[in-house]
Amino acid sequence: TCLYAVYDPVTRRCTLARAGHPPPAVVTPDAAAYLLDVPAGPPLGLGGLPFEATETELPEGSLLALYTDGLLEPRDHDIDEALDKMFAALVRPTHTLDTVCDHVLTATLTHRPDDDIVLLIARTHALSADRVAAWDLQPHPAAVAHARQNAAAQLTTWGLTHAAFITELIVSELVTNAIRYGKPPVQLRMIHHNTTLICEVSDTSSTTPHMRRARVYDEGGRGLLLVAQLADRWGTRHTPTGKTIWAEQTVTPDSEDVTR
Repeated sequence: TCLYAVYDPVTRRCTLARAGHPPPAVVTPDAAAYLLDVPAGPPLGLGGLPFEATETELPEGSLLALYTDGLLEPRDHDIDEALDKMFAALVRPTHTLDTVCDHVLTATLTHRPDDDIVLLIARTHALSADRVAAWDLQPHPAAVAHARQNAAAQLTTWGLTHAAFITELIVSELVTNAIRYGKPPVQLRMIHHNTTLICEVSDTSSTTPHMRRARVYDEGGRGLLLVAQLADRWGTRHTPTGKTIWAEQTVTPDSEDVTR
């Protein structure tokens, strides 16, 4: 079985899908606890039906609890009683997520479990508006230069000018790729949080780009290879309207960079 969740700290929206797995639990900051209504798909490998995803908005500071069915199927009480115990443990005020996990396991497990148990709890956070910048780009090669200029100006605002050279290269390659092979509209988004800088380029094509090694006399084909070399991580995220290619860097403020 599988439960898959993607949380966007910019929009505070969480998208989930499950394959024969129990639905996740949510606890809001006002201590309301409930199960998310995620359509139940068949376990992986059975096939036959498509998987449906659901999207929900989570208030900042919500708890999202993911678990295997062994947690709620002990031999000494029914599942409704186990759910009540889990919810009561989840809403108990604590300072750390480790403590929340301890409370849940203590409340639901009274005997040695008959099945493997996994419990994962996450607390949602939202990024403030000044940590995110986005621009809609024209589907024209001239937009690449504008995208670089916008990225450089934003890095100056964030005090990350020392990261401009690599960031502009990444932005150039991702925007060029979207304009050449994607479909408009094209958008560039930059996210800065703590020591992480993410550059995202979105378009409405669902085609996933693949990195390849260009031959000596090829005029193109090196874009994603260059991005992979410059970024700490990169990848593709599919959306209901197309795809987003992202690249992540580790950065430090200009003042810290000068100090070192």
